[in-house]
Amino acid sequence: MMNFPIVIHKDRGSDYGVTVPDLPGCFSAGRTLDEALAMAREAIELHLEGLIEHGEVVPRPGAVESHRRDPRYRGGTWAVVSVSPAGLRVKAKRINVSIPERVLDAVDRFAKAENETRSGLLVKAATAYIRQTPARPRKRHMRQPK
Repeated sequence: MMNFPIVIHKDRGSDYGVTVPDLPGCFSAGRTLDEALAMAREAIELHLEGLIEHGEVVPRPGAVESHRRDPRYRGGTWAVVSVSPAGLRVKAKRINVSIPERVLDAVDRFAKAENETRSGLLVKAATAYIRQTPARPRKRHMRQPK
């Protein structure tokens, strides 16, 4: 699960406005607080799906405490919205992967115990691994002179 801090603002005579500090450009609103929270989850999911589809890096959610110091969010109410990366609606692609039988058996046992599909578990595992591994700078390949 990814837990994104959100800040909720409510001005007199307006709807609840939601900002997601870790996702620049991701905003939402709702007439009620419950609606604002539900709309925030949808906005976060759509924003993440857009990042993924465009091959961009999904940022890690920051801590509420680090965002609270930002004057842009002064007076707001903080909440956290949990989003499962495996549940995002991005186009799936069938691939052919070779995995040792013993590893596949372990994956299947674990997926069953977690009430998860094999594909869902592999997506979660890959997403978690990528999220926890720091990005490495790309090496530029230069042609060798002839």
